[in-house]
Amino acid sequence: MAAPPAQQGPPPSPIQAGMSARSVAIHHVRASLHGAERQGLDTSPLVARAGIPPQLLRAPLARVSPQQFARLTKELWFALDDEMQGFGPQPLKVGTFAMMCHAVVHCTPDLRSALERCAAFYRLFPGGPSLSLEEPEEGDEARIVFDLAAFDDPDHYLAESVTVVAHRFAGWLIRRRIDLARVEFAYPAPDHALEYDLLYGAHCRFGAQRTALVVRRGVLDQPVLQDEAGLRAFLRRAPADVLARLDYGSTTAARVRRLLGQSLPNRMPVPTVVATRLAVSPQTLRRQLAAEGTSFQQIRDELRRDVAITALAAGTVSIEELSQRLGFSEPSAFHRAFRRWTGSTPRAYQPGD
Repeated sequence: MAAPPAQQGPPPSPIQAGMSARSVAIHHVRASLHGAERQGLDTSPLVARAGIPPQLLRAPLARVSPQQFARLTKELWFALDDEMQGFGPQPLKVGTFAMMCHAVVHCTPDLRSALERCAAFYRLFPGGPSLSLEEPEEGDEARIVFDLAAFDDPDHYLAESVTVVAHRFAGWLIRRRIDLARVEFAYPAPDHALEYDLLYGAHCRFGAQRTALVVRRGVLDQPVLQDEAGLRAFLRRAPADVLARLDYGSTTAARVRRLLGQSLPNRMPVPTVVATRLAVSPQTLRRQLAAEGTSFQQIRDELRRDVAITALAAGTVSIEELSQRLGFSEPSAFHRAFRRWTGSTPRAYQPGD
């Protein structure tokens, strides 16, 4: 993905950007640096150029915006000339992913053929990920299986990255979200396992024999709908579009978050109003969210946290204005909530601090 980033039309405001994508836990930021650090690279300048305040690396609850994480990923790629960011047995030169995209998008009629060609492409590179497509004769499930045994990946950062990229790229090819039946991982549940729900939007099973994305077989028959023009735009925005964790799921929690996000920068609706818009009673809404392991208050706080992180990192909105837009009665209330969410003050997230 060597092409420089570019925008199509006016860029979204920091408030709009925070509404659409979730923030990234500082664990993933620290884990992404380990491959480069093992090779003796000073990653401090890369973190700085990505706009991530260095003190956040030491704050366990800290998070960064998707834009900051995407910039850091690009910094690591180009510093190492390696799209595997120093985790593979050999470097995978920058531009390899783009060539795979060109090999896939023009010559494959459906997603099944695209994934098979993607697997064949990466078999040409010892430093690349190994994947295969399995369709058992019985049942309606198929697996995209990943063999990452050759990678030095104790934090499972690469396993997470490769599976997320494969899922997002497959969905981009057919221009629709692919609902995963589940995701299986060939390692025990990590300490940050709660983040996996945000990454995949599906049940995750740890301690499996292999790492795999499990999909309904029928999705493999979906036609590839992207073309040369779409690919150019996709690569210009990479890796942001590939890594973004957009809330386009069909769960009740995702629908609530979308409704709340659409209300910004005005005051967010109360639970009874949201329930009415979803055509359910407030009690039913509460039960459905509880069954998904969340609540209205938790969703609202996570949305406000993500919007705040993105806006503060962009440096274009004052803390006072942001506090008002997020529905706080006064900036001190916003300060207290932000510290509870992230363990840091809002000023720690502003550029230059």
